[in-house]
Amino acid sequence: MNADLRTRLGALRLPNPVVTAAGCAGSGRELSQFFDIGEIGAVTTKSLMLEPRAGRPAPRMAETPSGMLSTTGMQGPGVDVFLQRDLPWLLSRGGRAIVSIAGSGVAEFGELARRVSEAEGVGAIEVNLSCPDPADPAGRHFADDAAQAATVVQTVRSHARSDVPVLAKLAADVPDVVELAGACVAARADGLTMVNTLRGMSVDTRTLRPAVAGGMGGLSGPAIRPLAVGCVYRVHEAFPEVPIIGVGGVRTGTDVLEFMAAGASAVGVGTVNFSDPSACARVLREFTEALEARGVSRASDVVGAAHRPGTGV
Repeated sequence: MNADLRTRLGALRLPNPVVTAAGCAGSGRELSQFFDIGEIGAVTTKSLMLEPRAGRPAPRMAETPSGMLSTTGMQGPGVDVFLQRDLPWLLSRGGRAIVSIAGSGVAEFGELARRVSEAEGVGAIEVNLSCPDPADPAGRHFADDAAQAATVVQTVRSHARSDVPVLAKLAADVPDVVELAGACVAARADGLTMVNTLRGMSVDTRTLRPAVAGGMGGLSGPAIRPLAVGCVYRVHEAFPEVPIIGVGGVRTGTDVLEFMAAGASAVGVGTVNFSDPSACARVLREFTEALEARGVSRASDVVGAAHRPGTGV
């Protein structure tokens, strides 16, 4: 049996549900020497900003139990370099692009959305809401306030081309992830990505100093997967028609199966790429084998299975 792996994220149709998570694969070039980048559903790019950024000083990453703490400071060449150099390269290799954007303010999100959606070959825009809001005196992230998150999403949607889906990337360490999701959907997000890294800290016990520059960082990896699956489950239960990319600690094909049963239509592979750069291809193969072993002929039949009585499929 050859399972039908096709999935949809609003208007975006993908050949299979395995995508890269933003920030863990650049724009695909780094992984292309290990597998055919066109084989997976899509590459979600590292978050783009309007201008080039050097990011935070080293150290930027630290290993933690069952995970990784990172704080890059949105390092990158800026949107113009991406559009002129990286996007054409990705498309020339048969890849599909979900472009993550990160603005330093609401207006910047809108300008990024306009520029990115004007480019040919952009499959969707992912809105990184885990950016500090410069208008907030406490420096909170946009995702910390549902109303502010909705303002960003509404701005992106109004500036993006109508046929380019807008996906709001949600944080888990917020007061109410379902409320946040609802606000973004009401602001015309076409789908959701969840979850982003969780804010955390690690102290180097040799120096008794923070293990990463700036003290706090984003926690990713297997340690956060149960929390991420729970968020996907709750949001799918509240908004079953809204497509979700599930992200958080995915290492195997059965992890993809778990996220999809919770309600995800696609699943992002992230931190594992740093230790196994061929992980996306392996995870896709394992997911296909898992479907076939269970006699499931279509991947889309698994979506939301954990919400259904009996076996769910």
